[in-house]
Amino acid sequence: MKHHDSEPLTVPVDLLDDLAIARLAGQRAGALIAEKWRSGVRVRFKGPIDPVTEADLAAERVITDLIRRRFPRDRIVAEEGGIDDGQGSGRSWFVDPLDGTTNFSHGLPHFCVSIACADADGVRVGVIVEPTRGWVFDAVRGGGARLDGAPLSVSAAERLERAVLATGFPYDRHGAPDNNSHRFAHLLRAAQGLRRLGSAALDLAFVAAGWLDGYWERRLNSWDLAAGALLVREAGGVISDHQGRDWRVDAGEIVAANPGLHPPLLAALAESDALFESRPDGVTRGDS
Repeated sequence: MKHHDSEPLTVPVDLLDDLAIARLAGQRAGALIAEKWRSGVRVRFKGPIDPVTEADLAAERVITDLIRRRFPRDRIVAEEGGIDDGQGSGRSWFVDPLDGTTNFSHGLPHFCVSIACADADGVRVGVIVEPTRGWVFDAVRGGGARLDGAPLSVSAAERLERAVLATGFPYDRHGAPDNNSHRFAHLLRAAQGLRRLGSAALDLAFVAAGWLDGYWERRLNSWDLAAGALLVREAGGVISDHQGRDWRVDAGEIVAANPGLHPPLLAALAESDALFESRPDGVTRGDS
């Protein structure tokens, strides 16, 4: 884990309550998920390869009930329960109760709870809880990023050949023209290492911690990215969409890295897309 030299920054007063609720909800949901993971998992499928478990549903209820009781006017956007528009406070909560459900359902200990609160200026607070290890990542806008209270900083690797990267693939990858496989193949040859770990939120937390040097993925949801994006930014990293534009919580995609690595990572992704679009079979890139 990379650390700042200074002491952890003080959390701005107006974010203390948000952070406390997000941490409490994440830890309660994480405890529930860990218990169900140890006792056995029952799985059903939302799509051909897109699982959901009773742990996803139960954890989401724990989180949304806590948020709704404390912030009754806030909007809640949750993976399993959809959108609850609240009463027009101008604030939104983005909840992924179990990011990495495929790992969870196979007994693989790599999954997390992801919770974020955003307003008109972007993400305010982000919390990611990894239940099997008891890790609590948190970040507040203007207040830094931490793991279990210790401040985080992104890595210093500035060359792709010295970087370990991560990415993921969409659930409809078997039929989608743009399934990220061409980018994966291109970066596999350019980077020191490439990982597919199965949890977008944890990939971003690991970039914030300096354990991964960069991460990219497309065709994701706000609840996958909101908390992790704030972690990376508050740990000194750069986040954008695939065109290098400012990242938004509704972007549906992200490129995250330390400041020195972000430009060459963007360039390599653009090169992979250009090569894909010029394939002789005439297949063009597109989100379907």
